Amino acid sequence: MEAGRSRIAHKHFRLDVAKIKHAQRLLKTGTETETLDRALDVAIAEYERNRLTREANERFVRSDIEIRDVYGKLAG
Repeated sequence: MEAGRSRIAHKHFRLDVAKIKHAQRLLKTGTETETLDRALDVAIAEYERNRLTREANERFVRSDIEIRDVYGKLAG
C-alpha cells in the first residue's frame, strides 16, 4: 500500500480459523492481522497481474500478427 494513503480501521469478522492458520503458515506471518493484511496484498497483486495479462492478450489478438509454425509442430 502506498505510504500516506494507508488507513488502519478496527474491523470485526467471523472467519474460518483453519483458513487463517493455513494462510499464516503459507505466508510465514506472525499474527492473524499480519496474515490477513498480507493475504489482501497477495489478492490485489494477483488481480493486477491478471488485468495486465488480459490487456496484453487483447492487444495481441487485435494486432492481427501472423504466427508461423517454423518447426512444423502445430500441423495436424
